[in-house]
Amino acid sequence: MTRFSFDKALKELDFNLIKMGTYVEESIEKTIKALTERDVELAKTIMADDDIIDDMEQNIEKMCVTLIARQQPIAKDLRLITSVLKIITDLERIADHSSDIAELTLNFSNSKFIKPLIDIPKMAEMARQMTDKAIDSFIKKDFQLAREVCASDDYVDELFERVKIDLAEIMKNKPEHIDQIIDLLMIAKYIERMADHATNIGEWVAFSITGNHEHLAHMYHKDSLLENPFKNLD
Repeated sequence: MTRFSFDKALKELDFNLIKMGTYVEESIEKTIKALTERDVELAKTIMADDDIIDDMEQNIEKMCVTLIARQQPIAKDLRLITSVLKIITDLERIADHSSDIAELTLNFSNSKFIKPLIDIPKMAEMARQMTDKAIDSFIKKDFQLAREVCASDDYVDELFERVKIDLAEIMKNKPEHIDQIIDLLMIAKYIERMADHATNIGEWVAFSITGNHEHLAHMYHKDSLLENPFKNLD
């Protein structure tokens, strides 16, 4: 494979990763819509579409392995390909959590929420924005943007703690709603894990640029790094 052919293959790899990232972002949007509107049909669609994202992951993985085997890439290119392999794993897991939430959404089809959903949809939007920024940082090879994604994880964690406290309080006063409370707590945890996976993507983007893989999420105090990127959701 010539260098020209290799560069062309790398561009195709980028294109496929961006396409997968777009599908995953859409899965998050659809998931929270299905939940808040208790849309059973949409939830079932999300669960079925998870197979499409799985196929994308496998296709990109094969592309990466082929490039490594045929080209024996230099250090910079190898970092990029290695990062892609890691990123698609995190994207696939985000999609898995969307499917998990969609499955739990089926439990709400014939019942009202014990309280209006405010913080959980906000968490999901944060996770979606983090995923979007993480993919954008990969496209632009933007180390600063990757760091911002990682720092944003603190805000999602704070909301998750608030959701846990609220649900625990409801459980004390209305134990008859224990099943729904557990479902909502699991949904919040799935979303918190989505944000963790978006953070992982940011860290792998940073690795592809610098060659150093560091846990950036808590390395810098969030207030010193950036203003709350989600303040418009409050």
